[in-house]
Amino acid sequence: MQTTLLLDMAADAAPDRLAVGAAADGLTFDEMRNRARAGAAWLASFGGETVVFVGLNSPALPIAVFAAGLLGHPFAPLNYRLSDADLNKLLARTSPSVAIVDDDIVGRLQPTAGVTVVTRSAFDAACLDPTHREAELPYVDPDIGVLLFTSGTTGEPKAAILRHRNLTSYVISTVEFLASDEDEAALVSVPAYHIAGISAVLTGVYGGRRTVHLPTFTPEGWVELAAAEKVTHAMLVPTMLGRILDILEARGESLPALRALSYGGGRMPQPVIERAMRLLPQVAFVNAYGLTETSSTIAMLGPDDHREAMSSADEAVRKRLGSVGRPLPSLEVEIRGPGGEVLPPNRSGEIYVRGEQVSGEYAHKKAIQDDGWFATNDGGWMDEEGYLFVEGRLDDVIVRGGENISPGEIEDVLRTHPKVSDVAVLGVPHDDWGEQVAAVVVTSEPVPPDELAAMVKGQLRSTKTPELWVFREALPYNETGKLLRRQLRAELSAPQAAA
Repeated sequence: MQTTLLLDMAADAAPDRLAVGAAADGLTFDEMRNRARAGAAWLASFGGETVVFVGLNSPALPIAVFAAGLLGHPFAPLNYRLSDADLNKLLARTSPSVAIVDDDIVGRLQPTAGVTVVTRSAFDAACLDPTHREAELPYVDPDIGVLLFTSGTTGEPKAAILRHRNLTSYVISTVEFLASDEDEAALVSVPAYHIAGISAVLTGVYGGRRTVHLPTFTPEGWVELAAAEKVTHAMLVPTMLGRILDILEARGESLPALRALSYGGGRMPQPVIERAMRLLPQVAFVNAYGLTETSSTIAMLGPDDHREAMSSADEAVRKRLGSVGRPLPSLEVEIRGPGGEVLPPNRSGEIYVRGEQVSGEYAHKKAIQDDGWFATNDGGWMDEEGYLFVEGRLDDVIVRGGENISPGEIEDVLRTHPKVSDVAVLGVPHDDWGEQVAAVVVTSEPVPPDELAAMVKGQLRSTKTPELWVFREALPYNETGKLLRRQLRAELSAPQAAA
């Protein structure tokens, strides 16, 4: 099944329903399809084998996604926040291609063999041209739907391949066709080069919900747009949610139209979600855990799970607020040990996943096993009821004197301190132990390190108690809310930092 069929279904069944943009002048599903067809006809004249997108969120994004699908070409959104050198290196890897680029970004790009650059304004104009709208498109049977480049925190970015069958399997298994009410609107603030940005395009179309794009995220801009457009649904990363709550509390606002809010893309501190549920009692919260290689969500903690955990006196049930919920019914998830053995409940290991939506594939490299299982490189465990707890990337595990230590459990303890607003725990080189446990802490007021150390030692044990304490005004995150843990490790591992 092709992703373009999702748009055809919506445009045929509800042609006049608003699909994207403001309530006052947004595009209908029928108009989106017309523009995608015209855009595809225009892009075809440039040749190439991939459609690249370099720009901010706008209605041009979903149109370009479906135009690429109609051409049978992979859609490859690039991270415009990269340095000019890194952006041009990625662009060269897409050749032969045609790149739709925001007008104010074009000047950053170098002439690249096999890459034709067109401005977004030219693309927008072509989508309105009657000549292109009336052009006949050849029949295609595309395979690869999207190419997403990883963040490249450990080296050269990898191009994750998502085939049409992966993407449509995810959409159809998680969304009911045209189930959204006509007054519903989803606010999307994650960029196009993030899997959540792509899945928002596809699920919004299939579900029949109007999509409102925020070009660049600021908490003030998010709150103002959500209020102006009467946004009912939204997806955020944890760092975004905390900043939005600060604005709402400062302004005394509650966004009464907001009905559902999903979050993911990083570890959600339990105090933050508890605060959100108190401040926004009318909102149904969903924690969605997934990866680029799995076409988005593979496990979900639903609204009822949130409410049950929040109100429960049972510590085991309440602890599920820190989980990512249960795997989707269409998927299999296992926790495996170092030898590949399946582990019982409450044992930590590597998370494996299998299902139709799982790609587990990169350009020139297949990471998925022959039997369909994909090793996520995320550590975690399941409780007896099947709730999945993600501990973080296995690359981030601290090895102290031969003992594996998960940063996540130490961070969870430290976040319970009322004056700790953010924290990152990591391993830094140590001559005797191999690595020592370090904590980088953001506090609202000064807190003695001994006080924090006593908390960790009291709830865990002495070997998991940080030996190095660093206090900062803020922690480094990328634009999709991922903590730049390796950047912190490099800073703390430098000779002057160790001294």
